[in-house]
Amino acid sequence: MDYTILCKPRKRVTRSISAENMDGSKNGGGRATEGTGAGCARNLGPGWKISPSIRIEAGQEVCLADIDGEGMITSIWLTHTRMPRFLILRIFWENEENPAVEVPVGDFFANAWGKYYQNNSLMIQVNPGYGLNCCWSMPFHKHCRITLENLYDEEVVLYYQINYELGEVDKDSLYFHAYYHRSNPLGYKETHKLLPKIEGSGHYAGCSVFWQVNSNQWWGEGEMKFYLDDDEYPTICGTGTEDYFQGAWNFENQITHRYENYSSPYAGFHAFLPDGVYQANTRFQMYRLHLADPICFRKNMWIELQALGWRTHGGEYLPLQDDISSVCYWYQDAPAGALRLTDGRDQLEII
Repeated sequence: MDYTILCKPRKRVTRSISAENMDGSKNGGGRATEGTGAGCARNLGPGWKISPSIRIEAGQEVCLADIDGEGMITSIWLTHTRMPRFLILRIFWENEENPAVEVPVGDFFANAWGKYYQNNSLMIQVNPGYGLNCCWSMPFHKHCRITLENLYDEEVVLYYQINYELGEVDKDSLYFHAYYHRSNPLGYKETHKLLPKIEGSGHYAGCSVFWQVNSNQWWGEGEMKFYLDDDEYPTICGTGTEDYFQGAWNFENQITHRYENYSSPYAGFHAFLPDGVYQANTRFQMYRLHLADPICFRKNMWIELQALGWRTHGGEYLPLQDDISSVCYWYQDAPAGALRLTDGRDQLEII
């Protein structure tokens, strides 16, 4: 990361959208006279945390940010009163009809299973109390709109802050995209489509993967395969799932013979073990960010992840039929999203 930018003159101005300043206007914060904190501030008056959050009714989609002009989203923080996956985050660039980001909130922030674990990566952080943070740079030239849809049967209380800059951005800046996909269960001898074929030019910036194993034995022999610019066979082909996520040898501590969790600037892994009663399956969360080593494409790209384990005899691979979901992050030249979220509540539900 080039942190020398911090000592250079800025050509843009900083703004921030929250429940206390819903349009991000200059001189617009802390002026609410009603809101979720009004009762607590009844003896203090305006300026004393009158509107720290918003309520999103069941089935409602709210607009969190509607920004005209040229600029860049620099960070997003939020927390809420419901665990994922029934909150859908959408980000639209340049007044396009289709969002470039359409992802369940927990998955977007690499924390999908509904159980908190700390994430210390450079672009995504999940911190105690379930604070969800991202620092992806998201430039735009004309317009940005960010919405959140509540698929729950009950209201959600949302706290949020979207920081951004207004002003000129490079004319050749690429647009941020994110795509969610779930294979539940993955078909026998099929691969999980981390990213279907997309057209255009840009670079892959990383992914978050959430994996529930449905069989015994080691599950991570499968390869990550990157198909670039009309490949027949992948140009980039890894050697195993744990290898791609920068671990090795089954994510296993060789002394304790147990999974060993880790969270680092570029990669992380966390195992959620069953309790032997109602939590019946072993589940994993993994992320890998390509900030120092982006994968570039000029015409098109698609990405597949194999699910491969071992049969109990004969030293033979076993194609797995596991529950795998993922979020892919990338930048490309097109502002509109070509890939839409098609799953409804039943397909999104974590059981």
